Amino acid sequence: MSGLRTQLRDDLKTAMRAKDILRRDTIRLVESAFKYAEIEKRSDLTDPEVLAIIQKQVRQREDSIEQFEAGDRQDLADKERAEIAVLAGYLPAQMDRDAITVAVKAVIERTGASGPTDKGKVMGPLMAELRGQADGRLVNTVVSELLGE
Repeated sequence: MSGLRTQLRDDLKTAMRAKDILRRDTIRLVESAFKYAEIEKRSDLTDPEVLAIIQKQVRQREDSIEQFEAGDRQDLADKERAEIAVLAGYLPAQMDRDAITVAVKAVIERTGASGPTDKGKVMGPLMAELRGQADGRLVNTVVSELLGE
């Protein structure tokens, strides 16, 4: 079992003892996602796979927030934000826009990309380099801006 998963299980026990319902329920939902992934994969998850699942859970909650706010359900949107705050504690620090811009410029220079049609040349190596460190949507936006879309 990965170290991150062990930490999550320990935090679940602590949350249960402290009667921290939000943290307990959030970790249980993520654990459920882990179990589904393990069943699909038919083996234990590695730390990078665990991180990817947590990031996916955060993205799902961000999408839910947009939907809840569009439906004028601020109470549900606030609950999703609180869950994101719990999950964010298990993710590595995310790069800011300036750091992403520097990385994008370096990859554009390396690949020789010059316009919007070269976006694929840049995104592949860039996402491999920034995996887990930056939000893919923000990276995509920066690449589009710098390639002139």
